[in-house]
Amino acid sequence: LKILGCDIAGVVESVGNSVKQFKPGDEVFGDISSCNFGGFAEYVCAEEKALNPKPASMTFEQAAALPQGGVLALQGLIQGGIQQSDVPTGQKVLINGASGGTGSFAVQIAKSFGAEVTGVCRTNKMDFVRSIGADHVVDFTQEDYTKKGERYDLILDLMGFHSIFESRRALTSKGVYVMVGGASGKAVQALFFGPLISRLTENKMGLLLLNPNRGMDSLITLFEAGRYAPIIDRTFPLSETAEAMRFFGEGQKRGKVVISIDADS
Repeated sequence: LKILGCDIAGVVESVGNSVKQFKPGDEVFGDISSCNFGGFAEYVCAEEKALNPKPASMTFEQAAALPQGGVLALQGLIQGGIQQSDVPTGQKVLINGASGGTGSFAVQIAKSFGAEVTGVCRTNKMDFVRSIGADHVVDFTQEDYTKKGERYDLILDLMGFHSIFESRRALTSKGVYVMVGGASGKAVQALFFGPLISRLTENKMGLLLLNPNRGMDSLITLFEAGRYAPIIDRTFPLSETAEAMRFFGEGQKRGKVVISIDADS
């Protein structure tokens, strides 16, 4: 039975003979999805390339919340042409699913890059999305962003409720649509029709294919500069992992849910 969990943070217990970067006692974190998962456990075996040194200024809970969500957000923004800037760029970014784990990273990072950010979420999360930096918030239970008439340079779609054809209505003439998550049917659509639309028009549309841990150095630098912080809704002890998954599945969380070994002892 495969153990779930891809994001981990902890202290190195032992290393193999070929490991060069780490030694016992080092504090590390990373996305171990490329190492067959297994993060919901007291001990994890992972390849050296899947781990990163944990900054001293980052708690273990923050480090455990960062890897996949932060990397997805950063890679999605970069794929959409949003790059780091110290001044407002005027680029308009819409993040569909702004209150979740990846979305809460994307809002903060896009804003720190100088973009004008619109977050899409449900009614009871609008204040939260504003609090993490969104300039505008759309309540998807009341409004359809594809029909509002607003145009965006990038739509980062973490929910996949709309077809890419509907989403294209909300893009500028050279805007980019990047699907990060959502319904499997919409993902297949983005995978097959996105490249076709990209060839026939000036819009670029497609699916983000995660490259685990790529860009982590940039995320660490941004964290240490105070440009964003992992948002943790609740922390559960390891013994309550099933309850944590139920809470996650209810769709009411704001930011990330973390499993803590310390809380279990």
